[in-house]
Parts: sequence; C-alpha cells; structure tokens
Amino acid sequence: MTFQSSSRLYAAVSALLWPAIFCGGLIGAYFAFESNMHLLWFNVTYLSTVAVIALFERLMPYEKTWQKRDGETFNDIAHTLLSKGGVQIAAAIGTSFPMAVATVAQPVLSYHSRFWPDQWPMIFQVALGLVIAEFGLYMAHRLAHEHLSLWRFHALHHSVERLWVINTGRFHIIDSLFKIALSQIPLYLLGAPLPVFLWIGAVTATIGLLTHCNVDMRTGPLDWIFSTPRLHRWHHSKLLSEGNTNYGENLVIWDQLLGTFYNPPRPSSTDIGITGKVAKGFLAQIAQPFSKKGRKEIIGKKPKELILKEEQAAKAAAAAARRDGRPMRKSS
Repeated sequence: MTFQSSSRLYAAVSALLWPAIFCGGLIGAYFAFESNMHLLWFNVTYLSTVAVIALFERLMPYEKTWQKRDGETFNDIAHTLLSKGGVQIAAAIGTSFPMAVATVAQPVLSYHSRFWPDQWPMIFQVALGLVIAEFGLYMAHRLAHEHLSLWRFHALHHSVERLWVINTGRFHIIDSLFKIALSQIPLYLLGAPLPVFLWIGAVTATIGLLTHCNVDMRTGPLDWIFSTPRLHRWHHSKLLSEGNTNYGENLVIWDQLLGTFYNPPRPSSTDIGITGKVAKGFLAQIAQPFSKKGRKEIIGKKPKELILKEEQAAKAAAAAARRDGRPMRKSS
C-alpha cells in the first residue's frame, strides 16, 4: 500500500514528516530523561520511532527498489547492537552506547570549568554542545573518507546498496569509537554536564534514523541546517565527487563553512555503495579490516565506467562554476 504521490495529502505529509518525527522523538526523550530509567525509556522511544519510520517506508518509499531484501538485515541489526549498545541489555536497538559512555565517564572525567556556561538555560547549553560535538563528528567522518587507514572501517557503513531504517547503525565498532572520542572529549574538557551528553545522544539517534530512512520526505529549507535524507543520499553515492560531501551527522554547519556541502537541484542519488567488497558474515565483517587481504578487498579497484562518470561530473561542475563565476573546490 502506498499513497498517490501526486495528491495534496501526499505533499503535505511529505513536507511535515521530518519535523514531526524529529520533534516526536525529542518529546519522547524528554519524558525518558525525566524518569528514573532514562536509558531504558529512551530506547522504548527509539524503537517507537523506528516503527513509525518503517511504516512510512512502506507507504511513501523514496526508492521502491530499496524495499527488496539484500541479505544484510541480520548483519545490519548485529552491527547496530555491537557498535552502539553492546554494553547494555536494556539498549535493545543499540543507540545508547554514547549515552552510556557519558553516564559513566562524565562524572569521572568532567570537572568544574569556567569555560562551560552552566548558568545558561539547558536548551542553549545543548545547542552549544551540539555544535561543538558536531565538529568532532564532522572531522571523524571526513577523515574516515580521506584516509585509507580509517576508510577500511568506515567502508562497512557505505557498503550497503539500499538505505532504510534498519541499517542506520551499521558501523564497525572501531569507527563508532573513533566518532565518540572526537565528539565527546572536547565536551568533557569544557566541563559540560551529563544532561548535555544525553540530549546530544537523543538528537544524534533520532536524526540518524531520519537520514537513513527510505521515505520520500520533502525537507526544503531544513537541508541548509540539518543532515536530511536528501543530503545523506548524496553522501552515499558511488561517485566520489558526490560521496565525499555532506559529512555532518546532525547539522551541516561545518559542511557549509568548510566547503563540503552538496545539494544540487535534482533528485538525490540512488546509485549507492562502494567499489570494493565487504565480507558477507557479521564476524567476517568485523575481522576483515584487520587483515592485509581484507583491506585490499575493501578498497577494491575502481571500474572504468565509474572513472568516466566522475570525469564527466567534474567537467560539468567546472563548467557550471565558470558560468557562475565561482572558484572550484578541490576534490578530496
């Protein structure tokens, strides 16, 4: 069952769906954090968000071919559990690992710092913390694309050939730990309180589900602020000129400032994946980056037709830049 994409109802739902799910997830997180078992109830909220998105993936798919099975569902779920929630039985869907790390580490590592504005209302503290943490997430993500020593772990996330809510957490454990370290350590040093870490975790978890969902959402102006499904589909493109962009996890402020924002006026890419090859089994995928043979398999060889596409895309971008009088950004 699907909506008629030409109907007014479809257009209205498509425009309202991203902000509605995002706000709903944060409202649920608020009540979870007010409870005595905030991690448990946050995961209930998270699972509910997954269910809502999964429903709309059937009703309003962005790419219908992505509804077909790819044989990776078990691996997607297993990576989610291990990479983001392996230390918590209650965190059944695995997004609370950063929150759990903060719950344990923040009281130990944090100290009263004159740098952190703890007199501000919490909403402004969270906004500040989100921008600071986002810079760490941005750098970890960009470095993972620009250095083969890190790409061998991050390639697992990009190896999927369809995007849907279940492979949101498909990350190698090393990749996840690297991102947590770069995003959370600055906040520890600045003396951010625990609620800031929890709220950043809630925002990251909710937006993560939305960026990966196979739902036809019309995000419009939101693309200039948040990491949206449209922007993230470009990031998963097989073409390097498209894929080495939009590194922001929650916000695109650093992409805007550092020249990696990409949002051309056409439907975002559905030709996603990597040119290398990732092992089939879950344990094999965990072990693959650590062997010489595995690294070679992950990196792979670039097909001639892909090289030709990239050259054509680069020429088109150069021509457009000359027409607009804009300086060309060097490719990664």
